[in-house]
Amino acid sequence: MPFSIVPFLLLAIPLMEIAVFVLVGEQIGVLPTLALVLATAVAGSILLRIQGFGILSRVRRMLGQGQMPGRELVHGVMILLAGVLLLTPGFVTDTLGFLLFIPPLRDAAWRFLRNRVVIIGGASTPPGRKGRQERIIDLDSDDYTHTEDDDSPWRDHRG
Repeated sequence: MPFSIVPFLLLAIPLMEIAVFVLVGEQIGVLPTLALVLATAVAGSILLRIQGFGILSRVRRMLGQGQMPGRELVHGVMILLAGVLLLTPGFVTDTLGFLLFIPPLRDAAWRFLRNRVVIIGGASTPPGRKGRQERIIDLDSDDYTHTEDDDSPWRDHRG
């Protein structure tokens, strides 16, 4: 998304929210409109909790099996975004948030993003580095000591 669109969206979304608030408020009244906004925030937090824990358990299971949970991580980000949109007061953001809670729509977004995003896991090697062994140094507490050394090249001497 070009950055020239961002200022337009920052202005357009609140204006749309105000217009929808006015239209809904004219139809059902002020107090029911406010109650509806509060109800969507509560429903969003419940959905966020239920679907968020589901995604978290699938990510853990896949990592335990040694698989990279790319799809689940993207779904998790979309669920988090849906929760933020639902907690933001307004009917336009609530609609977008509820749409992100629908798994087939998240799958469609994942199919769109899958070929545009590169996920590199800790167990795999990036392209162009095949066959190269990584050197891992694992220190025990006996192997490491902390000393105050003022002549260390790693210490900031600016004062």
